[in-house]
Amino acid sequence: MLVIETQNLVRNFYVRNGLFNRKQTVITAVKGITFSVAKGEIFGLLGQNGAGKTTTIKMLITMLAPTSGMCNVLGYNTFGQEKFIRNRINFVFGGEYGLYRRLSARDNLAYFSNLYKIHPSVRNARIKYLLDLVGLSDKADLRVETYSKGMIQRVQIARGLINEPEILFLDEPTIGLDPLGAEMLRAAIIEINKLGTTIVLTTHNMYEADELCDRIAIIKDGEFLTIDTPNNIKTKMFGAQTYTLEISGKIDNMLHDLSTLNGVDSVELMQTKEGGKYRILCSNDQDFRRDIWGLLNVNEVISFARNEQTLEDAYIQLVKGDGM
Repeated sequence: MLVIETQNLVRNFYVRNGLFNRKQTVITAVKGITFSVAKGEIFGLLGQNGAGKTTTIKMLITMLAPTSGMCNVLGYNTFGQEKFIRNRINFVFGGEYGLYRRLSARDNLAYFSNLYKIHPSVRNARIKYLLDLVGLSDKADLRVETYSKGMIQRVQIARGLINEPEILFLDEPTIGLDPLGAEMLRAAIIEINKLGTTIVLTTHNMYEADELCDRIAIIKDGEFLTIDTPNNIKTKMFGAQTYTLEISGKIDNMLHDLSTLNGVDSVELMQTKEGGKYRILCSNDQDFRRDIWGLLNVNEVISFARNEQTLEDAYIQLVKGDGM
């Protein structure tokens, strides 16, 4: 089931050329993108600053009207049918804004639950559950102004879930966080998704996108360069997976034995002294990893490592124009 569908989505901005000049310059921030998101998916939107990520999110959450094209969320048009969408979604923008800093986390959540007209009979239980979910139960009654950036972002996530949205939009959710704070927030996002919430997020953090997202779209200058799973993008960019194996002892048949394993495309002997060092290319990584262990058990292994290309490597090549 699709919860987001766009077709040839365009958004223009019109900028006046000076205070007394009536002429306008048209800036096209989003240039005819088409994509869909399935229910329960974590969908990532990656791109440089100014690539069109936030503009796309703002159209999806009904904050901006598309210039042209189709933009449907939960089966409704985001421009003209907003009232059927807004109570069923929520969003969190990166940074420390969006909360009342002189209120406690609990009072902030109570305030926003009132805006969504959540009945008092369920409000307190839901607030308690959300504070537990984001790991802030023990600090729920402290003022937000005393919180760290990571804690504020976790309150933001709780605020974004107060209406039990079907889709949660996260724009740079871990921006400015230290590694531990970012890790805690990613863990919360995974738990939220396990509950059935569809998540759409933008990020500059390639590790984060690789860890969290089922699929990602890479956008440049308002256009999509690719949409696929992180693993498929890396495979398309770099081809076969490579391993390096170094062993000592008898190596007479190792070149042949490695070559016959399932999933192996080629084996290169890199050096020979008292043992051997091999570079192995695999098109079927799963079969190779399953079958290699029986072969390794009869030899003295010095090292065995997967030479993994990262999503960041693939992203840089795509954005620089060294595409698939």
